[in-house]
Amino acid sequence: MPKETLGDVDIHYDIVGEGTPVVMVMGFTMSGSAWRFQVPELSKKHRVVTFDNRGAGKSSQPAGPYSMAMLAEDTIALMDRLGIEQAHLVGVSMGGMVAQHVAIEHADRLLSLALIATHPGGFFMRIPPLSGLAWLSTAAVGVSRAKAAKHLLFPRSFRREVGDEWLESVLSRDFANPPSKAGRRGQLRAVMGHNTRRGLPKLGGLPSLVVRPGKDRLVAKRGSDAIHALIPDAKLLALSEAGHGIIRQSSAELNAALLEHFAAAELSRQAAGG
Repeated sequence: MPKETLGDVDIHYDIVGEGTPVVMVMGFTMSGSAWRFQVPELSKKHRVVTFDNRGAGKSSQPAGPYSMAMLAEDTIALMDRLGIEQAHLVGVSMGGMVAQHVAIEHADRLLSLALIATHPGGFFMRIPPLSGLAWLSTAAVGVSRAKAAKHLLFPRSFRREVGDEWLESVLSRDFANPPSKAGRRGQLRAVMGHNTRRGLPKLGGLPSLVVRPGKDRLVAKRGSDAIHALIPDAKLLALSEAGHGIIRQSSAELNAALLEHFAAAELSRQAAGG
């Protein structure tokens, strides 16, 4: 995994495929390698960039505080260093928050925006659904991060369908490289300060897709609904049986929707003479 030194941090990244760039922003404390259920399919038509945010994976994990603006500028700085003038931007969970800030401050750098299992900020949006609070509190008092994640990311029906062996295989990879305390605290501070409610209405004209998992235990469905209402002409994809681990659980449907979204945005741009 190559790296670039961007100001005060080293950002580790990976690039797969050729074509119109797609930049993918991962969620809270997770490595960009967790996009592995998307990269093989998307890279058949696109140059796909994944990376570890500051505070996660192999990237630098300096002492905080971090802000969403800081994480957004890391994303733009990486695009600059890689010579990416414009890209389709995809973010999941905290990565979707970062992507919102990138879009608001640098809309001219984006071909399209896709926001998965995320919210626009505000006090009540930070509170997970009741079904997730118990497992969050359990994780805080000693249950392994991977065990808690199994219940937080996936609905019971899906866990029964795929079985423990698949779940443990997937989550052991996702949680193999835990963040430092500084990285975790820094990213948490950024999440707590996130609020894009005033900026999202300015994104009219940017092709935007909002993906709402119907059984999300970490981000309430109203978060996706709020984003959909705030971004003019945004499209909403509701996957009723998906949990917060949608990028793993519903990868086939999600990948197809993303590819369709990218193609439609490029076609619209060509039609407009852009």
